Amino acid sequence: MKILGIGNAIVDVICKVEDSFITENNLTKSTMKLFFDENEFKNLLKNLKIEKTVSGGSVANSIVGLSQLKNKVGFIGKVSDDIFGSKYEEGLKKENVKYFYSKKKEELPTGTCLILITPDSERTMCTFLGTAGKINENDISSDAIKKSEIIFLEGYLWDEGEPKKAFDTAINKAKKVAMSLSDLFCVDRHKPHFLDLVKNKIDITFANEQEMTSLIEAKNFNEVINFSKKINKLVIITRGNKGAVAIEGENIFECDIQKNLKIVDLTGAGDLFAAGFLHGYINKLTIKESLIKGTEMSSKIIQQIGARI
Repeated sequence: MKILGIGNAIVDVICKVEDSFITENNLTKSTMKLFFDENEFKNLLKNLKIEKTVSGGSVANSIVGLSQLKNKVGFIGKVSDDIFGSKYEEGLKKENVKYFYSKKKEELPTGTCLILITPDSERTMCTFLGTAGKINENDISSDAIKKSEIIFLEGYLWDEGEPKKAFDTAINKAKKVAMSLSDLFCVDRHKPHFLDLVKNKIDITFANEQEMTSLIEAKNFNEVINFSKKINKLVIITRGNKGAVAIEGENIFECDIQKNLKIVDLTGAGDLFAAGFLHGYINKLTIKESLIKGTEMSSKIIQQIGARI
């Protein structure tokens, strides 16, 4: 198997809202907020018109993108044996992703992410992790990890306790580890841990400029470049309309964004960028060619609603 993704198994519920909805519900635009109270989460959802429901989760979206590019891939993520859990499993199988998880009835339901799209195409996410956030080391298939060339992890999954143990188990058994920092919220919440992972345990790091700047408390992008050079790993940073940069040791590679796109929804842009880059990387394209492939995939996804092509 080329790549095994390990992440939050979340069903995405996509809704269009006005900016006022974001303000009235004390949400911060373009970030992700975790909900720990199921009823509070349901109240937020009850008056909204649902545009689309789809199996999601950041790394799962990347893995589906890799499958669509004809790579042999798998995924591990915890769901409950409920309607959303069954839908989730079906969604992956339909995309030719091997699902290394046997669902059973859990105390908490399958995780859900409410994706709120404002008129400027930005997305604000409200996530009730449900049983996805209860992943533990027993849920991780050592056999699947050993048979994979790369494992791909998401920052969303990392948390103290059982998820951290699952993370450590996966990293210790993997041949090569890639990870997405996922969200500024995750970086700020777990800064010392993420910094240790990026410096010492991860071979390939994906982040946007905001996340990386916060992680190392940089004053400018030059400091981000210098940090990335110093750790001597492969660091890939997306910079919005400034394109994307990959730093590998002393080498810096850059790629511009595609022009004249009809952007309707930025959901999944980072996920599909990672899919395109990893496709290039695993199939022995150059770093520059891999950046171009990542940009091509993210350009496709932002011209439609949802995080799957």
